Amino acid sequence: MGYLVGVTLLWAFSFSLIGVYLAGQVDSYLAVLVRVVLAALVFLPFLRPSLLVGRQRLALMGLGAIQLGVMYIFFYQSFLLLSVPEVLLFTIFTPLYIALLDDWLFGRFTPFYLLTAGLAVLGAAVIRYQGLDSGFWLGFLVVQGANLCFALGQVGYRRLSTSLPDSLPRHSVFAWFYLGALAIALPAFALLGDASAMPTTGIQWGILAWLGLVASGLGYFLWNLGAVRVDAGALAIMNNALIPAGLLVNLVIWNRDADLARLSLGGAIILGSLVLNEWWLRRRRLQPA
Repeated sequence: MGYLVGVTLLWAFSFSLIGVYLAGQVDSYLAVLVRVVLAALVFLPFLRPSLLVGRQRLALMGLGAIQLGVMYIFFYQSFLLLSVPEVLLFTIFTPLYIALLDDWLFGRFTPFYLLTAGLAVLGAAVIRYQGLDSGFWLGFLVVQGANLCFALGQVGYRRLSTSLPDSLPRHSVFAWFYLGALAIALPAFALLGDASAMPTTGIQWGILAWLGLVASGLGYFLWNLGAVRVDAGALAIMNNALIPAGLLVNLVIWNRDADLARLSLGGAIILGSLVLNEWWLRRRRLQPA
C-alpha cells in the first residue's frame, strides 16, 4: 500500500504540472513519446534479458503497450469529443473495471470488491461531477477505452506476476514494459503528432524530464509493484484516490478554484471505502478455513 500511496502523491503533483505548463502548449503525443523514451532509459541499464523467457517478455511488453501506449491514444482523443469536466468524470469507472477484470483473470467472483469499488466511484463523482451536455456518448466510449486499458494493464501485471519467481529482481526486467509502450507511442506521434509544437522553455523541458524519469519511469514501476502486493479491492480504490490528492495539490500550490465541501465529502467517501475494504480483509483472515 505504501507504494500506491507514494505514487498517488507523485502523480498528484505531476497532474498539476501538466495542466499548468504543458497542456495546450506542447504537442500531447510528443509529450507522451518523450515520457516513454525517458522512462525506458531509466530501466534499460538494468535490463537482463536472460531472466525472462520469450513469452514472458512479450507479455510484459504487451502490458506496457496497453497500460501506457493504447491508453494514452484513447485518452487524448477523448478531449476532441468531450469537455474537460466530462473527460474527468468518465475516468471514475476504472475501479469497477479493476474489480471485474481481476476476478475474471483469477477465476473468481468477489461481490464485496464491487461494493468498495462502487463507493470509490461515488466519492470521485461527488468531487468531479460538473453536469453533462447532450451528445457525448461517443466520447464516453472513448474514455472507457482508456479506463479499460489502464485497468487491464494493472490486473494483467498482477496475473503475470503469479508466474514469476519471488526472487526475480523486477527492476531488471521492467524495461520490457516501457519498450512495449514505445512500440505504440512512436508510431502514434508519427501519425498524429505535431512536431512544430515543441517545448520552448527550459521549464517545459525540465517538467518533461521530471515526468519521464520520475513520474513515468519510477512511478509506473512502483505502482505496478504495489498492485501486486495489495488485494484487488484496495487497488481499485487507490485508482480514484488521485482525484482528491490532485485537486488538493492544485488548490494549495497553484491556488486554483476547488469546491472544498465536495472535495472533503468525496475524499471521505473514498477513504471510507478503503477502510471498509481493509476491515473486510482482516475479518476474512480471522475466519477459520
